[in-house]
Amino acid sequence: TDIATVINAAKRYPMMSKYQVVIVKEAQNIKNIEELVYYLQKPLDSTILVLCHKHGTLDRRKKLAAEIEKVGVLFESKKIKDAQLPGFISSYLKRRSVEIEPKASEMMAEFVGADLSRMAGELEKLIITLPRGQKRITPEQIERNIGISKDYNNFELRNALVAKDVFKANQIIKYFEENPKTNPLQMTLSVLFNFFSNLMLAYYAPDKSEQGIANQLGLKSSWQSKDYMVAMRKYSGVKVMQIIGEIRYCDAKSKGVGNPSLGDGDLLRELVYKILH
Repeated sequence: TDIATVINAAKRYPMMSKYQVVIVKEAQNIKNIEELVYYLQKPLDSTILVLCHKHGTLDRRKKLAAEIEKVGVLFESKKIKDAQLPGFISSYLKRRSVEIEPKASEMMAEFVGADLSRMAGELEKLIITLPRGQKRITPEQIERNIGISKDYNNFELRNALVAKDVFKANQIIKYFEENPKTNPLQMTLSVLFNFFSNLMLAYYAPDKSEQGIANQLGLKSSWQSKDYMVAMRKYSGVKVMQIIGEIRYCDAKSKGVGNPSLGDGDLLRELVYKILH
């Protein structure tokens, strides 16, 4: 789509309706989009023009942004934080009159990440696979339809580390070694880094209650802070700082820095040992 096509569409009068809606996807790829300024100076009242600008923000210093704000709304949808994903999942499904168990929500957050378009697609698939009359998504359903093990995943590894369950942690590491394609080391390191970074922030919460920690970390629900409260009793602030450093070091070694021979399984086993001891 070029800018002339967009302007011509916006200047058309609606047929058999008071308004027409023109949606421009991937507006960041349109050349000479600044020429839209001339249309915005005299926009058609019957046209609702929506520009979707992905992978970055519109430069507010330029004239285009100023003209948009004069006649419309310039809305920035900031990337959702990983800790907020379970809340997003629950809210999305609630609008579809479907519930999801907390563990299932965490599994989806860990597997899909912050790509909300992909997340919506995966959730719609789960809704379709629900048996007639069932309105609740369980970990077992995710295991069957998405391919994530309900017992051996990054969410369960995190739980094992929070509880300092050495046996369970090593069981999960062994499973990851045997299934590297569905459990890449980089994804595991990302989950662990996010958790322990948030745990470090939790120490600075003025209110150490469930709600206080939830507020500090930007969590939508206070129950999400329970794991952090348990972890704060198991790990000191100094230890958490050391763990964050070890995760960074493991990430560097996984990319070949100072590591001539260790595979991903051995690197993860070494990291987990350092976290637990």
